[in-house]
Amino acid sequence: MTKKDNNPPQISEKQRQYIETQTKRKRIIQMVRLLLLISFLIAWEMASRFELIDSFFFSSPTKLAECFSYMMTEHALFTHIGISLLETLLSFLFIMLISVVTASLLWRYEYAAKVLEPVLVILNSLPKSALAPLIIVWLGTGMKTIIIAGISVALFGCIINLYTCFRNTDPDKQKLIYILGGKKHHVFTKVILPSGIPTIISNMKVNIGLALVGVMIGEFLAAKQGLGYLIIYASQVFKLDWLILCILILCIIAIALYEILHIIERKICE
Repeated sequence: MTKKDNNPPQISEKQRQYIETQTKRKRIIQMVRLLLLISFLIAWEMASRFELIDSFFFSSPTKLAECFSYMMTEHALFTHIGISLLETLLSFLFIMLISVVTASLLWRYEYAAKVLEPVLVILNSLPKSALAPLIIVWLGTGMKTIIIAGISVALFGCIINLYTCFRNTDPDKQKLIYILGGKKHHVFTKVILPSGIPTIISNMKVNIGLALVGVMIGEFLAAKQGLGYLIIYASQVFKLDWLILCILILCIIAIALYEILHIIERKICE
């Protein structure tokens, strides 16, 4: 009985050179991004100090750092960040869950899909910022209203995208399942859903940002806590340092959430 070889497979010299080239390229790209960011911050700070821009309206990196320290101690900044993040994640989870279930049912029941497809297109085309005041009238203010506002921004578009993906899945593979004696639920679990995973992940990467946008719309109108509330409050009392800081924090949150989903995508696709 032969002993299994546990040694990792050897790579050729060309493969090794290719891997090293790609690694070096990624490092260069990261360095260039970092240098651009540092250059932008330095230019922003210098323009403010030499009064090339009005620091009252445009602030500066040092003023924002001071503002961050002050808000962190005096105005519970992390509480506001946590509330907005929680609302965004809940909205995102509901968007994906409802979208996958609804798209699956539309694929299963073709007659219902033909009836409801124009309705979904109309709902998706409505300006969601116009719906937010109506949602507030119906449900009042609070986290529930903000989460629903976040859901409304991305839900219908996601359902349409996933249903289109399910409907256009390779028909030959579906026929093969039927030929082998499978039923419709076998087609869905063995062909439709596995083929739709890349589209689901792609929609997740888009919808996490849309959920954040929807939550901000809801917080602008119906919140007493959260980054959206801080932005509106800061604009009303002309605390522009607060406003710019909140916007930068939203950018950081959006990038972080996108990168997390990007890592999940790589792990699934490996």
